[in-house]
Amino acid sequence: MAMRTIRGSGTDGISRRSLMKAAAGTAALLAAARLNFPAGAFAQSAGPEVKGAKLGFIALTDASPLFVAKEKGFFAKYGMPDVEVLKQASWGTTRDNLVLGSEGGGIDGAHILTPMPYLISAGTVTQNNVPTPMHILARLDLNCQGISVSNEYADLKIGLDAKPLAAAFEKKKASGKSVKAAMTFPGGTHDLWIRYWMAAGGIDPDKDVETIVVPPPQMVANMKVGTMDCLCVGEPWNEQLIHQKSGYSALTTGEIWKDHPEKALGMRAAWVEKNPNAAKALLMAVMEALQWCDKDENKQEMAEISAKRQWMNVPVEDIIERIKGNFDYGTGKVEKNSPLLMKFWRDHASYPFQSHDQWFITENIRWGKLPVNTDAKALIAKVNREDLWREAAKDLGVAAADIPASKSRGKEMLFDGKVFDPEDPTAYLKSLAIKRIDA
Repeated sequence: MAMRTIRGSGTDGISRRSLMKAAAGTAALLAAARLNFPAGAFAQSAGPEVKGAKLGFIALTDASPLFVAKEKGFFAKYGMPDVEVLKQASWGTTRDNLVLGSEGGGIDGAHILTPMPYLISAGTVTQNNVPTPMHILARLDLNCQGISVSNEYADLKIGLDAKPLAAAFEKKKASGKSVKAAMTFPGGTHDLWIRYWMAAGGIDPDKDVETIVVPPPQMVANMKVGTMDCLCVGEPWNEQLIHQKSGYSALTTGEIWKDHPEKALGMRAAWVEKNPNAAKALLMAVMEALQWCDKDENKQEMAEISAKRQWMNVPVEDIIERIKGNFDYGTGKVEKNSPLLMKFWRDHASYPFQSHDQWFITENIRWGKLPVNTDAKALIAKVNREDLWREAAKDLGVAAADIPASKSRGKEMLFDGKVFDPEDPTAYLKSLAIKRIDA
């Protein structure tokens, strides 16, 4: 008896069982798509205009979200498989490559010091003062930079109070020797942290010491040979300094300002405007990486990824403890489970509060890095794209509790009792004793 085949419109030669299998396969594919693109990402758009971008980074722990986004496939997940994460030699190199753009042999965006997109957009740190408009799409971390001191001052066990160091510096200068404080980029976060700390202790960073620029990965080697007396840099270099017995930690910068913003995801404005869907895809990938990095159960793997040669090229031991919130200051002082650990997502770490950018601009005005007449609000409106962060958060299905209600975090208290009110930066400037302007 011959087998009969069900035939009909559009199904000639296809059995009922085959149709059922095909339907099941389609359902599985749809389920996978929903899993890989949460909350229907790009359901209303044509997807990314390009498949890649060139992102710069400096070998620092707070660049880890970019390493993770690349290695864990988050860029590919959001339609950007060709993203390149490229090591930069210094923050000056990062600036120069951002000015060039990828079309000119440079980069499209970067893991970057939060004030730099403002300084680059204003043209104060670019060749011939020609502005290159930039956007900040997200913050990458809070806290966990460090100020370290040379073993020359080991007996002082310098901490948050820099006053004892002021006397030691005066004594050294009186003997005919120079005193140097190292940071990573003029007007950048590390410059501002060490300036704030020294000034609060009565040390004028422009008159009492010589500030020098040293790229983060070169800090430890330079401290070893006595190039500087103190420094401010991100991790893992403060921890490595202790492991190599070349200095000790005076403080972690969260002690200056609890939960202060630090690095940002900065992009050339022209690239974002040309590729709005790709910019959102990139942002979503980084935001997912930030969430992943913030989970305690992922810290070990994050340290192992970041330690690799193509990323930071350091021992895992130089990274792991401080990202867990365990701080050995190298003086006998040890803090476990500190609330001042590096935060990637919790406590709104990723959201770029515009009030924080107001502080960085105000501090750069304080030290003469930006003109007194800088229209901070107008500049922030151009550079800070918290609106894109909110769009990406919506598409990611971020919980309402993780999305700030306001663009401002309000008044901020620093360790010396100074209060920064983003609605009245002039009053803050007037309260500061050491500065380069009359306010």
